[in-house]
Amino acid sequence: MADFLPFFGSAGFTIAAFVVALSIIVAIHEYGHYIVGRWSGIGAEVFSLGFGPVLLSRVDKRGTRWQIAAIPLGGYVKFNGDANAASVGGTVGGRDTMLGAPLWARAATVAAGPVFNFILTIVIFTGLGLWVGKATDPLTLRSVPDLPASFIQDLQVGDQIIAVEDMDARSVADFSIALDQLPVQPSLTYTVLRDGVEQQVEGPFPETTRVLSVNHDSAAAVAGVKEGDVITAIDGQPVYAFSQMVEIVGASDGKVLTLDIWRSGESLQIEVAPRRTDLPTADGGFETRWLMGVSGGIFFDPETTTPNVVTAFTDAVRQLWYVLQTSVSALWYMIAGQISTCNLSSPVGIAQASGAMAAAGLTDFISFIGFLSAAVGLLNLFPIPVLDGGHLVFHAYEAITGRRPSDGAMRILIALGLSVILTLTLFGLLNDLVLCP
Repeated sequence: MADFLPFFGSAGFTIAAFVVALSIIVAIHEYGHYIVGRWSGIGAEVFSLGFGPVLLSRVDKRGTRWQIAAIPLGGYVKFNGDANAASVGGTVGGRDTMLGAPLWARAATVAAGPVFNFILTIVIFTGLGLWVGKATDPLTLRSVPDLPASFIQDLQVGDQIIAVEDMDARSVADFSIALDQLPVQPSLTYTVLRDGVEQQVEGPFPETTRVLSVNHDSAAAVAGVKEGDVITAIDGQPVYAFSQMVEIVGASDGKVLTLDIWRSGESLQIEVAPRRTDLPTADGGFETRWLMGVSGGIFFDPETTTPNVVTAFTDAVRQLWYVLQTSVSALWYMIAGQISTCNLSSPVGIAQASGAMAAAGLTDFISFIGFLSAAVGLLNLFPIPVLDGGHLVFHAYEAITGRRPSDGAMRILIALGLSVILTLTLFGLLNDLVLCP
């Protein structure tokens, strides 16, 4: 897909990818509001995808007008009795209006938007888990990429790995345990089952220096490192394992590094200046490290099997929880000044990431939509007026005091909420365009 970019225009491709991703996420979010509102007895006048002039519309049998508007940067549901698209103000009418409905119905309708975003994330992660699959036991090689001559590689497609350096590696779990104990050297001895015969062959350290992916707008991406590149040396020092690269880059203190790269049979050199990056840790905190922005992994592709739906669903829920946990943790650490505010992006940064993920391939783009949907759901739960979380705070106030906030207080709080959102957006733009390009 990346080869198509020069023809289409990278800016146009990025905008298109952003609009597609945002439209899917917004449609699901607003549909959550709409359908739970309908189930709760609250009618909707308008369901709009986008703002501004209406391009397409139709009215269903319930009287709701479904429309697509010209500015695809969001959407809204205007419920019966609402004064505006933000569901702020209006008149207390019958049971089928937002203000006339009981508190539980209004609260459920508001909360449904973020909840549906989380559901979308779980559905996407579950689907990807079923599509990509899991490595089979025993560990069997499905494909083996070409490597430069400095890597001794005698493994073949179809080999079943039994051991590495005499350490049991029959299963994925055993292989992972052995990986942490293997010596970092150019060649290792693999015991494999090939055509029914057990034999020993030479192969590289499992986690080679082959680049599996390059992070969007990272130091490596800017320098020209590409997926599939094999880094053979850094500043003249030979490297055979990805862990060696991590150590050298981590100790660079940002100094420009010269990479010797093998790319499709050709050798070249690229200079990269690592960047300070905040990374989540296992205990929920963050650490700052120097990174190029590349990821590695096992150099071969294993045979995979499709997990059952329950396993894929459980993994998806666990992944969603991790995304939410690290996002909240990152926000807290930014407020406390312990990690860089460059982690805050604007719609411009999100659009750039959308284009990069779409160019990387359909699987990466769909996965990105899953992550972004989780982020949108979480953002909308923040207790800021104009966001769903702010409305839930108003409903909580009503539940505790037995009365709704006054119109005057609502107007002031909504204005403050808009100011907060605009300030954060402008700060994110400043990050994306000036401070943290």
